[in-house]
Amino acid sequence: MKLHRAWIVAGVALVAIMGAAGFRATPGVMINPLREEFGWSTGTISLAVSVNLLLYGLTAPFAAALMDRFGMRRVVAAALALIAAGSGLTVWMSASWQLVALWGVLVGLGTGSMALVFAATLTSRWFVRHRSLVMGVLTASGATGQLVFLPLLAYLAEHQSWRFASVTVAAAALAVVPLVWFLLRDTPEEAGLTALGADGPREHPHQPDAARRALRTLREASGSRGFWYLVLGFFVCGASTNGLVGTHFIPAAHDHGMSEPAAAGLLAVIGVFDVAGTVLSGWLSDRVDPGKLLVAYYGLRGMSLLVLPQLFAATAEPAMLLFIVFYGLDWVATVPPTVALCQRLFGQDGSIVFGWVFASHMIGAAFASVAAGLLRDELGNYDVAWYGAGILCIAAAFVSAGLRTRPPLRRSPVPA
Repeated sequence: MKLHRAWIVAGVALVAIMGAAGFRATPGVMINPLREEFGWSTGTISLAVSVNLLLYGLTAPFAAALMDRFGMRRVVAAALALIAAGSGLTVWMSASWQLVALWGVLVGLGTGSMALVFAATLTSRWFVRHRSLVMGVLTASGATGQLVFLPLLAYLAEHQSWRFASVTVAAAALAVVPLVWFLLRDTPEEAGLTALGADGPREHPHQPDAARRALRTLREASGSRGFWYLVLGFFVCGASTNGLVGTHFIPAAHDHGMSEPAAAGLLAVIGVFDVAGTVLSGWLSDRVDPGKLLVAYYGLRGMSLLVLPQLFAATAEPAMLLFIVFYGLDWVATVPPTVALCQRLFGQDGSIVFGWVFASHMIGAAFASVAAGLLRDELGNYDVAWYGAGILCIAAAFVSAGLRTRPPLRRSPVPA
């Protein structure tokens, strides 16, 4: 039986999304080497990471419009080129503003153009059958990107140099460009095919005003209390994952005598268990009130962060390993119930609303990245950052308790 080309397209997307996750996580292994070579403070370096996370989130709501206007293949290839440029040019930098411009702006825009909306756009065009399965695999592939890249880059940064690690990222990004350009197609009809499971060809009309629709949807959704509950919860989610643990766990562990490759390995384990946690959370979201799931996820995450400062040591003790496994299961477990709530509360506009809720996730990550860096510079450790994140997560659990699944606010898209 001939393999449908949709699986090849999905495979290319898997590689690109894995790479984007790994590239975006790389600054975590750069903080100590940059601090030692240039004398830059943790807060200064964290500013670049913050800009990266902020642009990653703010680009996402408009990425669909870019792909509709220029095509997935062009947008993803250009995004990979931006990542390669942003990473590769750092080897010649001599001032902190250059780090912000390169890692912050270029890599942030590049990875933001390959956010979850890329997976959603691809699966909606290429799959009718197995659509949810493929979407779940592509979503979880972000964690796999951490698994593949972080330990390797941490090893290269420690035993070679951070420049060698940056060049490796640039080369990896460029290596994916030919795969995207020659194997990815915007629609199955472009390749003379139909979507997997479709009865026949489908129309894919261009929506030149998609960006305006995204802004209008934001304006209308912002009148709903449920929207703000989701935004506040996801802000805390981003602050406690990508912004704090994803960016500062490695330097925090290094402060307690742990080697950077060992700390990066622990983050990679989080990535492994994240896949299992995401799949399980998706299964639960179809069977349990999503609002109640969010209360449990945020509450348990908050309690785990409150005990984390006592778990750091020069080696990975059993208690730390238990935290890593638990945190991995909870890492993006919040995504399936949040998506489900967006769809139930906002109907056909749910995917656009989720794009804005996801933007709040990355704004929270950007905030935590800078705040934790400044606290480390001022106090000499990250303890207050961990405690503060734990308290915020518990507060997010209380906020999520106010979420109630109601009929959609609108059953038709926002008029253009």
